[in-house]
Amino acid sequence: MEAILASTPSQFKSLSSKLWPSFSLAFRETKRKTISYGTATAASPVSRIPALSVSASSQSTPASAVASEVISVPSEMKAWVYGEYGGVDVLKFDSSVSVPEVKEDQVLIKVVAAALNPVDAKRMLGKFKATDSPLPTVPGYDVAGVVVKVGSQVRELKEGDEVYGNINEKALEGPKQFGSLAEYTAVEEKLLALKPKNIDFVQAAGLPLAIETAYEGLVRTNFSAGKSILVLNGAGGVGSLVIQIAKHVFGASKIAATASTGKLEFLKSLGVDLAIDYTKENIEDLPEKFDVVYDAIGQCDKAVKVVKEGGNVVALTGALTPPGFRFVVTSDGAVLKKLNPYLESGKVKPIVDPKGPFPFSQVVEAFSYVETSRATGKIVIHPIP
Repeated sequence: MEAILASTPSQFKSLSSKLWPSFSLAFRETKRKTISYGTATAASPVSRIPALSVSASSQSTPASAVASEVISVPSEMKAWVYGEYGGVDVLKFDSSVSVPEVKEDQVLIKVVAAALNPVDAKRMLGKFKATDSPLPTVPGYDVAGVVVKVGSQVRELKEGDEVYGNINEKALEGPKQFGSLAEYTAVEEKLLALKPKNIDFVQAAGLPLAIETAYEGLVRTNFSAGKSILVLNGAGGVGSLVIQIAKHVFGASKIAATASTGKLEFLKSLGVDLAIDYTKENIEDLPEKFDVVYDAIGQCDKAVKVVKEGGNVVALTGALTPPGFRFVVTSDGAVLKKLNPYLESGKVKPIVDPKGPFPFSQVVEAFSYVETSRATGKIVIHPIP
């Protein structure tokens, strides 16, 4: 630990002197305030989404209400931090982390909601520490919130704008030391888009990385109208959006998807033509093959057996089997802007796991839930102090 603190950058100076000794006390305080799963938080303005439902209702915190709280940006903030790589036990809560400085091309966001992704857990484990930012780290890729400060080179966004985005342009190469699991985060303008007015901050927070991954994967397969697709883990955060984008943005001719028994009706509600119960059926036994197989669960060896000759298999995780390929998504606000009309029309709907949103005090529990790989849609943290 001393070695870690010795190399702590200046913007984290509060950590080296007083943050780390206070971790255990702060964490105990947090745990005393923990609210059990399935219980609505009194402070939250967002209703929980019923189990396996699709919701696009607007229940967001008014921008004016959030902005009025942050007219004067403090020098320190509450955040979740880890100073060494490992499992969820390395995560610590602290109320004295320095608010990140805003560069010329960035805006400072008052975070209203943040979402967790599998890449957050892999990063925390040190899976790509060779290209990671320095420790200690505030984790979090996805954010939805209100702009409270703009850099001198920012041209489109202004204070008071409700925005959302994936704050790391490259998921594995130098992701930000100050992530979204904090009261404030600084983000390049080009990575953000205005939040669709018909969805709330919780729903918006769960979209960026997943919807960018879904869209970029389809683009890389040259997916187009009239083609068929099979989505493995269609009820997951990425899979549920692949289904909707393939149908409404690209014009798929047929969509098949796998899920557990209890989620088959959910798949059908998303527009799936063939809902496959992976607990009872083997996709290798399907009588037909598909133009594209989008593997969002790690079964590339099976996926390649049900793709048409000359077709494409996208594999997001697990071992690769030719002709399957993998890519690392690039965050791009332009993609979010392009897809906003589909969200605003209700054709593409954000999916938030029914166990959420998790309050800020339950980030550890939320990370543990991510590791089960059983979420329906996205796991979101809200409210954030």
